[in-house]
Amino acid sequence: MKFDVVIIGARCAGAATALLLARAGARVLVVDRALQGSDTTSTHALMRGGVLQLHRWGVLPAIVEAGTPAVRSTTFSYRDQDITVAIEPKFGVNALYAPRRPLLDRVLVDAAIASGVDVRYGVRVDDLTRDRDGRVTGIMVWANGARQRIDADLVIGADGLYSIVAQAVGAADLVAGRHSAAFLYSYWEHLPFDGYYWRFQSGVSLGAIPTNDEATGLFVSVTTDRFRAEVQRTDPTTLYHRLIREASPEVDARLASARQVEGVHGFGGHRGFIKRSTGPGWALIGDAAYFKDPLTAHGITDALRDAELLARAIMQGTAAALIEFETSRLDLSRRMLEISDDIASFAWTDDDVQSLHRAFSTEMSREVRTLAALEPLATPLST
Repeated sequence: MKFDVVIIGARCAGAATALLLARAGARVLVVDRALQGSDTTSTHALMRGGVLQLHRWGVLPAIVEAGTPAVRSTTFSYRDQDITVAIEPKFGVNALYAPRRPLLDRVLVDAAIASGVDVRYGVRVDDLTRDRDGRVTGIMVWANGARQRIDADLVIGADGLYSIVAQAVGAADLVAGRHSAAFLYSYWEHLPFDGYYWRFQSGVSLGAIPTNDEATGLFVSVTTDRFRAEVQRTDPTTLYHRLIREASPEVDARLASARQVEGVHGFGGHRGFIKRSTGPGWALIGDAAYFKDPLTAHGITDALRDAELLARAIMQGTAAALIEFETSRLDLSRRMLEISDDIASFAWTDDDVQSLHRAFSTEMSREVRTLAALEPLATPLST
C-alpha cells in the first residue's frame, strides 16, 4: 500500500490535516489505535482562531447542529473582582464553542472521509520505515492480527504527547516549559454558566465550560507537585470536591442543585514543549509537536491552527515552505507557551495573573489576524 501522506492519529489535529490535504488532491491514510468515537482528555474550549477555521472549512454547522451551546462571553474571576469580556463579532465569528471530543473528532473525521481520506481504527503503529539515507518512507502496523507495511511520501505524527513518531525520529525540543498543573474534572447537569468561567485563586484554579447535552465541564487545577502529594492521602473524587470548595465556595454551593453525570477524570500534568516538527519524510502536529499547559484552554485551537499551516506548507511542496511553517509556528507559539507556563506555576499574585491574561489575549489576537489573512483553501465537496 502506498499513499501520499499517512497520518497517525485521528483526533482533531490528524483529522483536520487529513481533511485539508485530501481537499487539495492528496491520497491520505489516517490510522488510529483507539476505537472510533472514543473520548479523550480535553478542556473542549475553542478560542476564536479555532472557530474561525472550523467555519472556513465548512464543518462548524455540524458542531452547532449537534446542540453545542454558543459561548458569548468569558468571565475571569479573581480574588477581588470578576471581569466579563463579551465575544465581539469579528472575522466571521460571533460566538465560541466547546464541543465534546467524540463530537468534534467525529465531525472532522466525517468531513475527511467525505473528501476521500481512508480512515482506519484499531490499527497500532509500532515502527517507521526508512530508506538508505534515513528518510522516513512509511510505517509498520498491526491490524487484524497481522503486521503490515504501509509506504508513504510523508508520515505525520498526530499521536499525542507520547508520539511514537516524535520518539522514532528524535524530534528535539526547541522550547521547554518549567512548570505543570494537574487537573480533576467531571460533567454536571443543571449547572448553567453564562459563557466560559475561569476562577484564579492562590494555589488553585477552577473552570466551567458549557458543552454538549446541556452539561457543564467543571475542572479544578493545582500544581502537579501538590496534586501528587494530596492524591496519596485521599481519593480523586474527595480531592475534586475539596478543591472546588477551596477555589470557589459559591460554585461549590451551586453543586447542591446540580447532578454529576460522569465520574471524576484526572490529568497529572506535563511540562510544555515545542518540538522541531518537520524532517526528511516526517512531520508532527498537535500535542506531538507542541504542548502547553491546559490552564489557558488553547490546545484544540493550537492543533487546528497548525494543521492548516502544515497542510499549506505540504501543498506548496518545497523545503522553503516547510521552513516557513516551522518559523511561523514557533513565532505564534513561543510566547503563548511561556505565559501558560507562568500561569501553571501558581507563583503569582492577583495582579500578576491578570497581567498574564492580558498578554495571552494579545497573543491570541495576533494569531487570529494571521489566520484571517490566509487565502481560503479548497471548499467542501458538497458546496
